[in-house]
Amino acid sequence: MSNGRDARQIKRVRNEMLVALKLIYPAALQAEQLLRSLLVLFPTLDFEQLRRDLHYLGEKGYVERVIADTDDNGLTPWRKRWFRLTTRGIELADRCIQDPALE
Repeated sequence: MSNGRDARQIKRVRNEMLVALKLIYPAALQAEQLLRSLLVLFPTLDFEQLRRDLHYLGEKGYVERVIADTDDNGLTPWRKRWFRLTTRGIELADRCIQDPALE
């Protein structure tokens, strides 16, 4: 469990993140916008939970951060950072590959 979230809810949030990012692929989405889109389904979701899930998906290679030319050495606040799916993330969203942490 993580801050009152059970494993099932964590998996649901991560899967919905993949779905939201897949809808706009290959474009990117700002973390703040992603949070707002997920609040419809998960009204109690807070930004720290989203940030942990984005970090997990990034570490697994499913999501990548898009760094703009105007970014000052990576000091952009998390809410303003842009993320997009990788090709591996698309495969996961399409269920071509499996990840036990997302099933």
